[in-house]
Amino acid sequence: MNIEQQIKTLRNQLSEHNYNYYVLDNPTISDFEFDQKLKQLQELEKAHPEFYDANSPTLRVGGEITKNFETIPHTFRMYSLENSYSKEDLEDWEKRIEKMVDGVVEFTCELKYDGASISLTYEDGKLKRAVTRGDGFQGDDVTANVKTIRSVPLQLRGDYPPLFDIRGEIILPFEGFVKMNAERVELGEEPYRNPRNTASGSLKLQDSAEVAKRPLECLLYNIQGDRVPIKTQFESLQKAREWGFKVPEAAKLAKNLDEVLEFVNYWDVHRHELPYETDGVVVKVNSLQQQEELGYTAKSPRWAMAYKFKAEQVSTVLNQITYQVGRTGAITPVANLEAVELAGTIVKRASLHNADQIEKLDIREGDTVFVEKGGEIIPKIIGVDFTQRDPNSSPTQYITECPECNTPLVRAEGEAQHYCPNTAGCPPQIIGRIQHFISRKAMDIEGLGGETVALLVNNGLINNYADLYLLKEEQIIPLERMAQKSAENIINGVEASKQIPFERVLFGLGIRYVGETVAKKLANHYKTIDALKNATQEELITVDEIGERIAQSVVSFFASDETIAIIERLKMYGVQLEISAEKLANQTDTLKGNTFVVSGVFTKVSRNELKKLIEDNGGKVSSSISTKTNYVVAGDNMGPSKKTKAESLGVAIISEDDFLQMI
Repeated sequence: MNIEQQIKTLRNQLSEHNYNYYVLDNPTISDFEFDQKLKQLQELEKAHPEFYDANSPTLRVGGEITKNFETIPHTFRMYSLENSYSKEDLEDWEKRIEKMVDGVVEFTCELKYDGASISLTYEDGKLKRAVTRGDGFQGDDVTANVKTIRSVPLQLRGDYPPLFDIRGEIILPFEGFVKMNAERVELGEEPYRNPRNTASGSLKLQDSAEVAKRPLECLLYNIQGDRVPIKTQFESLQKAREWGFKVPEAAKLAKNLDEVLEFVNYWDVHRHELPYETDGVVVKVNSLQQQEELGYTAKSPRWAMAYKFKAEQVSTVLNQITYQVGRTGAITPVANLEAVELAGTIVKRASLHNADQIEKLDIREGDTVFVEKGGEIIPKIIGVDFTQRDPNSSPTQYITECPECNTPLVRAEGEAQHYCPNTAGCPPQIIGRIQHFISRKAMDIEGLGGETVALLVNNGLINNYADLYLLKEEQIIPLERMAQKSAENIINGVEASKQIPFERVLFGLGIRYVGETVAKKLANHYKTIDALKNATQEELITVDEIGERIAQSVVSFFASDETIAIIERLKMYGVQLEISAEKLANQTDTLKGNTFVVSGVFTKVSRNELKKLIEDNGGKVSSSISTKTNYVVAGDNMGPSKKTKAESLGVAIISEDDFLQMI
């Protein structure tokens, strides 16, 4: 056997043993024998670098140093899940689903693992890339670190597709977490707080050899890809197992909601027997075709629901109520608490939401309060222990002036929150607006973070986001914690942001109620900032999904002379304030005024491509048939009830070819 064959044989043997040990939990050789083979392979690879393989088992031990983690856009967006907390929530969800899809609906139930979300890309059976969730649109490339996790296959087995993404959670089992903490305590170091945060932090360690020492695991649950030959979620879990992924066996196919609730009730009791953290159950519509029909809201899939187990609750003392000012001027009262451990983290603060909430619960400084951490990241106060209250305490008087600039607060009719109207002179509003402008989903300015923005504002270098484009290195270098390199990164990041497309710039401007989805709709409809600036409230309301509240906010935003002056400056500096010529070339008004429902399976274009074609040509995509629907684009396996409804309403049913002919 020649050297190359020896290397290949050892790689295959080690991959097989690794799979048996870490995925199947069924080792077939001793640790000593495994280590001997690994050492032999390392020596051969070192002596013969011409046979290098990016997915060799020797890379499991790490050693690669990553100074900066590159930001990578996700091919398929990583959505968050909608949460439910009761049987009634799940029943309401099921009713919404049944109105939107045809046929019997089955569900796949899976445990919800509490770890760090990851997206793995495989090409020709080899791990190509591992990217953190980030903001759902893009994340950090942590491939070198993920390669050290033994349960992540570097080479797949069986009949895998040529290219796909698979999503999962990087978790740290309790046993490994306890062992790591015992070692830290022995060394006199502070123990880690909880497994989830430790797993998440591990992915961003610069030395992959350090990651390799941590007993991380990767549990997979969702396959994404174009034309992947799978018809159901449950089948996708089985396939993933066959290809070499670690997929927990707890998943169950449920024929109806009663079986879903059986699964939920069982694991609510037995979850404490699991070797890792789980905080609920994820229920998914099993049919992938039905999933496509249901589609997504702006934030989450309509076909999935997270059922959260009852939240942990503790009691502690509320020492003081303080008030924060947001970028829009909204005032948020904050409870400063006696530190208490809750769900594995130390909690010192909790949001009190608004004046009504404080009055409703009659929350006072000095009270003993009940704090809960449910589906939200920020803990909340759910009640007061009145048996512990000081009889001399007095009700909380909500502030009447801004805590930052002393401007009298206003509260519009129908609004829950108080606002500081001093938008141009209130420091947290100025800083907050610029921080929003530079954020990932907006201008994504490399090298510039929230603290640096505050530093620049407090030193008088910037007062609005247009000022960023006048910054010079020599102004930044003298500032605290700044140096030549960091100043260069900021200037380069600001310059690169001039290439960010119009819809993200529009989101970054921080118009109240204009989130990512609304910004995209407005950008596609008006094409330029000038056209949007001149739109009346009545005109704005005619745009798809733009209501009176958003329309009023947009008109009010552009009514300010200061805003117009800033926008003119952004234009002058070269920021993208209109849709690019390339994008415009792909857009027409051919389908303007027409609403389409897409149903069934298509052969020439995917369902998502078809929806994009409708929107790019001025049409609107709806998820359900109504009197406002103009056309149903019907593919194979279109549901009979949709067909019946379309016919009863006189809606035209057209084929994929008919539609492509239209455009």
